[in-house]
Amino acid sequence: MELLTLSSSLVSKEIGVDKICLLVKKYFPKEFTEQEITLIHYQLQNFNFETPKNTNLISGVSSIYDLCKSLVETQKHETYYLVDRVVRLILTLLVSTAITEKGFSAMKIFKNRLCNKMSDEYLMNSLVVYIEKEIA
Repeated sequence: MELLTLSSSLVSKEIGVDKICLLVKKYFPKEFTEQEITLIHYQLQNFNFETPKNTNLISGVSSIYDLCKSLVETQKHETYYLVDRVVRLILTLLVSTAITEKGFSAMKIFKNRLCNKMSDEYLMNSLVVYIEKEIA
């Protein structure tokens, strides 16, 4: 929840630079080096400065998805490549969480009191077939 609250700062009229830098340090420490974290601070400040002047960039932006789309359409994803990376990481986080939840839901179906004695290998093989039933 904290991640979504911090990431909502990206689509406000003025981006909370410190909030986004905190988000990057806390949730994506392996994706950014210390130098990139410092650089993203400056990119966000420049983005805040340029955004009111560039109406093409902010028109119709009400969500993180819209911001990502707008960055690509205006070719600003090349200038603000670290901001673009943060936006894309936030967007893909929800998908990766949903896949994990799907796996746990499938395990709950398979691993009940009656089937509690099955081996881990058999359980894993059964879950793969169940989760990827469209492919299987």
